[in-house]
Amino acid sequence: MLQARHTVAGLRPARDLAPAARREDRQRVLAVQNLEVVYEDVILVLKGVSLQVPDGAVVALLGANGAGKTTVLRAITGLLDVHRGRITKGSITLDGQRIDGRSAPETVRAGIGQVMEGRRIFTEFTVHENLVVGGHTVDRGTLQANLDRVYSLFDVLADRRKEVAGYLSGGEQQMLAIGRALMAQPRVLLLDEPSLGLAPLMVQRIRDLVLEINATGTAVLLVEQNAAMALSVASHGYVLETGRVVMDRPAAALREDDDIREFYLGLREEGAGSFRDVKHYRRRKRWLS
Repeated sequence: MLQARHTVAGLRPARDLAPAARREDRQRVLAVQNLEVVYEDVILVLKGVSLQVPDGAVVALLGANGAGKTTVLRAITGLLDVHRGRITKGSITLDGQRIDGRSAPETVRAGIGQVMEGRRIFTEFTVHENLVVGGHTVDRGTLQANLDRVYSLFDVLADRRKEVAGYLSGGEQQMLAIGRALMAQPRVLLLDEPSLGLAPLMVQRIRDLVLEINATGTAVLLVEQNAAMALSVASHGYVLETGRVVMDRPAAALREDDDIREFYLGLREEGAGSFRDVKHYRRRKRWLS
């Protein structure tokens, strides 16, 4: 089982674990350019969103509920049509090839893996059956190799491989959801709120797991409301509000930004945080967009 490297209260940035290559020196793997998305042909949710995930990097996408974070992931993975949404402008490329407009199975085969918010495992299947389903795009020999890899990464899943997945704890189910996504050997792994609803110790373990997966060469786009956790592992971050990217900076710069510290990390200076301050910040955010 993965061992926690740091205390929950003292999360350190990813650069403390291994030197990260400069973002601009890495090849861009996933790129979203000027993306607009509409639901029901009426509701404009994304308004010119652009972001990129360099090769081997962890990139954080932050924002409050309703900001459009999950919609970005749906657009990348080809799941918008399930929710009556569609891309009306912009492009999405993986290794320079357009993937916007492809179906979800085609996107998985292209090299995109996703762990949805709420885990979405098959609760009546065994742990092993869930993982086999995740490897449906690979051949039999690769399937076994990927199973061995996932079981070595999550020994708790190896110990419980024959158990019904619905009886796992919340943290174990999250590990299963991540392991299932890894079965397809994605170039880029999209994680949607992986720490949601988990105890602090399990949040720490999920954090370490993100670093472990990234260390094997898999790029990660991490969508999180837990900004402290996300910025501790990411090399770069984007802040999304009301469908627009309002900040695009290295993670270290976001961690030091006063507004991010106050309104996303919960670190307020003494005397700050009144309702008037909040209204002023909201005006400033609208100005930034």
